[in-house]
Amino acid sequence: MSEKRSSFSGKIGFVLAAAGSAVGLGNIWRFPYLAAQHGGGIFLLVYVALAITFGVALMSTEIAIGRKTGQSAIGAYTSLDKRFRFLGVLESIVPIIILPYYSVIGGWVTKYLAVFVSGGIGDAAQDHYFDGFISQTGEPIIWFLIFVGITALIVLFGVEKGIEKVSKFMMPVLVVLTVGIAVYSMCMPGALEGVLYYLKPDFSKFSVTTVLAAMGQLFYSMSIAMGIMITYGSYMKKNVSISSSVKQIALFDTGIAFFAGLMVIPAVFSFSGGNEAALGKGPGLMFVTLPKVFASIDGVGGTIVGVLFFLLVLFAALTSSISLMETVVSVLKDKFGWSRKRTCLIVFIGCIMLGLPSSLGFGLLKDISIGSMTILDIFDFAANSIIMPIAALITCIFVGYVLKPKALIQELEIGGKFTAKRMFTVMIKYIAPIFIVLILASSVLEAFGIMKI
Repeated sequence: MSEKRSSFSGKIGFVLAAAGSAVGLGNIWRFPYLAAQHGGGIFLLVYVALAITFGVALMSTEIAIGRKTGQSAIGAYTSLDKRFRFLGVLESIVPIIILPYYSVIGGWVTKYLAVFVSGGIGDAAQDHYFDGFISQTGEPIIWFLIFVGITALIVLFGVEKGIEKVSKFMMPVLVVLTVGIAVYSMCMPGALEGVLYYLKPDFSKFSVTTVLAAMGQLFYSMSIAMGIMITYGSYMKKNVSISSSVKQIALFDTGIAFFAGLMVIPAVFSFSGGNEAALGKGPGLMFVTLPKVFASIDGVGGTIVGVLFFLLVLFAALTSSISLMETVVSVLKDKFGWSRKRTCLIVFIGCIMLGLPSSLGFGLLKDISIGSMTILDIFDFAANSIIMPIAALITCIFVGYVLKPKALIQELEIGGKFTAKRMFTVMIKYIAPIFIVLILASSVLEAFGIMKI
């Protein structure tokens, strides 16, 4: 006999949990380097404009589908139209792909937090420390297992006692840490140049690539087309306003990304003497450049800031990994009627098995690659650049032309006013599909070296 479906206790619990899903590693390191590469202030302006239109519309759609059906992705699309069951399967594949390699990176973050806590800031700031660590066999796997174990333990406790309770603690702390480190960063010698670059829009730097980069980041950041928001929506009570909740989630997500930029860009500008190239890209920024920045701070200040920073990043990583694992757990529970305990154990073991290749992809299995892409990069590209845009495009077609927007607007009006009916319809039927096709095309072209975003 299957368990009674869980639910969030109310709006605050839902918003903090969903915001926790949206706020992840992409906000902390990906947003700052994209903003730096694409004109700083103008990138921010474009991103915010897209977040309150494109992002809000797609997130509202998925949450409404989840609450309307009371099921995770596969069951939700099947109950709305059996012909689109494949769409639920497609979305459910995404967290299965992402969770293992995301947890590998989460293990790296956990390792760095432990290094800074133990006073190893000097070691972490060395040029080859990061590459030396991830190319090992045993240690990265141990930290990966620790991170997955923490995630599974929280999910095991369920929606209200596990996910909601942890989110209510982690999200406020995450906000305080982000703002606090951002203020500290802006006060560093020479940081003002970075602040101005980040905040002052330069319209001469506006281009198509700016819009594409902002759209790609928004898609990456807001947990769209991976079944998460459908799953969380299915746990949402009917008396809670979806429209109001989505606005608050978008505010959380965008706000954390904004302050992450203020936290990272001024600090790197201060350390590098205004060299934009020092912002780097990907893991190099978080695990190589920033430890050097912290090590350059006199006394114990660098260690303290480093500990707080990696604690912040760990919280961000955990809130996202929790939502990824919960989505997989929910799909399996709905499909097979298993208990939460049994399902969590199966997902935990599966995550370890699927994550090992990504963990070993920088050492033992480094020869397995496609061009410059490691095993981890291949999984990331398949999920974020191919499957998610395709799933989102099909969702827009389904909602816009098969189910019809009116069906979800009725759900969106339950629990509160929904005044953006016309904009929602236009966005889902016409504008969002065009944006998604552009994201998909640009991602593929970039992967093959034809276009640089």
